Amino acid sequence: MQAARGPAVDDEEAPVPLPLDGRLDLHLFQPRDIPALLDAYLPECRAAGVLRLEIVHGKGTGALRRQVRALLDRRDDVLDHSVADEGRGGWGVTLVTLRPLPGDSGTHPSPARPESE
Repeated sequence: MQAARGPAVDDEEAPVPLPLDGRLDLHLFQPRDIPALLDAYLPECRAAGVLRLEIVHGKGTGALRRQVRALLDRRDDVLDHSVADEGRGGWGVTLVTLRPLPGDSGTHPSPARPESE
């Protein structure tokens, strides 16, 4: 007798919960998923008052960095983005500043990165 099985779940399609801690590591995602990921993650950060982010894309060939920066350039909710200093990952990390939500004073503190990192 076989045990009853539920529907097969494709682990690649299962949602991945992400903490809204201001650091998004793209190494965990397929490049094709990055546009939808940013479309979901950035508004959630804004709603939580997390306005300063680090997007970790790695150094590699630079293709993912270029994709991320191009996507950020097209967004109205992005105030600014820049390359991180070497202590925070250099050109393998893009720093992002989001616009506060309308009516929000923008005084919510974004999580600080520990100095030891």
